[in-house]
Amino acid sequence: MAPPTGSSPRRAALRDRLRHPLRHLPAWHGGPDATFAARLLLTTAATAVVSVPFAVALVLVESGWQPLLRLDRATAERLHATALEHPGLVRVLDVLTGVVWDPVTLRLLVALLVVRLAVRGAWRPAAWAAVTAAGSALVGYLAKIAVERARPHLPEPVAHAPGFSFPSGHAMTALTSSAVLLLVLLPLVPRAWRPLPWALAVLTVVGVGYTRVALGVHWVSDVVGGWLLGLVTVTATTLVFEAWRADTGRPRAAVTDGLEPELTGPDPESAPPAGAPAPPAPRTGRR
Repeated sequence: MAPPTGSSPRRAALRDRLRHPLRHLPAWHGGPDATFAARLLLTTAATAVVSVPFAVALVLVESGWQPLLRLDRATAERLHATALEHPGLVRVLDVLTGVVWDPVTLRLLVALLVVRLAVRGAWRPAAWAAVTAAGSALVGYLAKIAVERARPHLPEPVAHAPGFSFPSGHAMTALTSSAVLLLVLLPLVPRAWRPLPWALAVLTVVGVGYTRVALGVHWVSDVVGGWLLGLVTVTATTLVFEAWRADTGRPRAAVTDGLEPELTGPDPESAPPAGAPAPPAPRTGRR
């Protein structure tokens, strides 16, 4: 006798689904879903990894870890004694931190860069630079409010600064602004000259950190916290930008080639042919 028709096939299919649920999950072996999932996972993992040092620094500061506090105090007192003995050095440091490397100066440079990129039609790097700079300022401000760490109180202070201490806004702005300027402008620099902007960026970041501690307005851990939080911000926005590049068919750019190597071309927003290499770096006049 033939098996009854009707709901038997549906019941069999239902039993099979209940017995083997994983067999009927969507297969993401390729295509846009798999690509998006991989990018999301890698971006989250990379951001989490670079966030760990800042999280450790935050925990040590909030818990009042004595070895860190002793390091902060000893360094502040040693540099403060040097500042009291050399008033000329204090004036130089004050000009560097209050004019040359002031956050307003660095953010103004980034703003000018954003305008220049927008005029050229390079909307992607312009948006990245603007979001990175604005995000850094907002994240740093919120972190200061959350931690509420007092600034150093030293005898005969040589400088004063308002607000809370951790993380250092000057140090964070120096790192994020230097990273933005470096990564955007690097493709326009001849390859033989590229160590120079790298050295200038490192000098800016380290110099700002030194001036803040030497003038007695920040602890060492404040400066390190600002650097680490700035690194987190730049890493997160850069990973998003790299995913954006991939969606437009552009190859992954090496850090040594800058954020968008196509800036050397006449139309930085034009989509490259499939499999096309990145444009060459500018050459020097030497043959």
